[in-house]
Amino acid sequence: MIYFDNSATTKALPAVLDTYRKVSEDFYGNPSSLHAVGGKGDAMLQSARKQIADLIQAQPDEIYFTSGGTEGDNWVLKGTAIEKRQFGKHLITTAVEHPAIINTMHQLEQLGFEVTYLPVDHRGFIDPAALAAAIRDDTILVSVMAVNNEIGAKQPLTAVAELLEAHPNIHLHVDAVQGIGKGLMAALRHPRIDFITFSGHKFHGPRGTGFIYMEEGRHIAPLMTGGGQESNLRSGTENTPAIAAMAKALRLLLTDEDEKVAHEQAIRTRIYEHVAQYPNVVLFSQLTPDFAPHILCFAIRGVRGETIVHAFEQHDIYISTTSACSSKKGTESSTLAAMHVQSSVATSAIRVSLDDQNTLAEADAFNAAFDQVYAGFAKLMPQA
Repeated sequence: MIYFDNSATTKALPAVLDTYRKVSEDFYGNPSSLHAVGGKGDAMLQSARKQIADLIQAQPDEIYFTSGGTEGDNWVLKGTAIEKRQFGKHLITTAVEHPAIINTMHQLEQLGFEVTYLPVDHRGFIDPAALAAAIRDDTILVSVMAVNNEIGAKQPLTAVAELLEAHPNIHLHVDAVQGIGKGLMAALRHPRIDFITFSGHKFHGPRGTGFIYMEEGRHIAPLMTGGGQESNLRSGTENTPAIAAMAKALRLLLTDEDEKVAHEQAIRTRIYEHVAQYPNVVLFSQLTPDFAPHILCFAIRGVRGETIVHAFEQHDIYISTTSACSSKKGTESSTLAAMHVQSSVATSAIRVSLDDQNTLAEADAFNAAFDQVYAGFAKLMPQA
């Protein structure tokens, strides 16, 4: 079996599962309890918080645990809207964000907020000049993803951050769910970035785990109120075993990060160069440095994406259409639509998403299967 759908979710590593099991057995007390068993659980929780903070060059009190990327995105956007509504009701994002951002923005629009959706060019990138032109006196937040989850385009975070240095009262949020461990730490840790969203299951951690970075001095309203956990900003009994396992997964991810990035790039290049030889293949991802190393998106003209996915499944190879969150709906890629890709081509798009656990041998097996899949669909493709 070849698993090339890592942008949807990754397999939890054995060492991560070992940590989960050990903490479940030995640190089962509620971290909020006053007794020694609870104190032991709290000590483990704070140790995981410090480890994560150290790994992303932050302070422990800037790390807040969540259930994943969707909650983190919702929290930052809605929490900012609530916290800063007296200062303005204008928010800015891009037209190619994950549904966790886009749909949250739509909900905020229903509540009376105004949202500007920045367009992208034919390669999937925003123009920082368009962002500058969109900023208003009542703008309270800008949200830009680090890496597009469908085609892998790395948005110009540094340029965005530098632009917003002249607007210190605007919250700057980055969705880094697809960007962690991909050689982007320097850009992510630009001092002007206020909030960053991460999801544990994207880097071999348990599902239902995540965290946000919130720069010290910034404030957002809580979405979940109750017992006052996470400094009274995110109530709910902490999932200590899963959080500790997520911290372990992050440490493993960022160990030898440069080598892992180069490895993923080599796999992606081998597949890219092979499929690019075929006349009816349309490539949306590129091998240039402004694309992430682990995502390759392309289409076969005349063949729907879900049909291609199932054809590869017959070879025991698992890929996806574009975003896993919308793949079952059979809808056109929102990113490709924003890039003005013809609908008949966009609905043929598939995504290969890699991980450092994948191999070049798997790339060769994919290429061999691709030859058969492509030949099998010859009658459906446009004829030269």
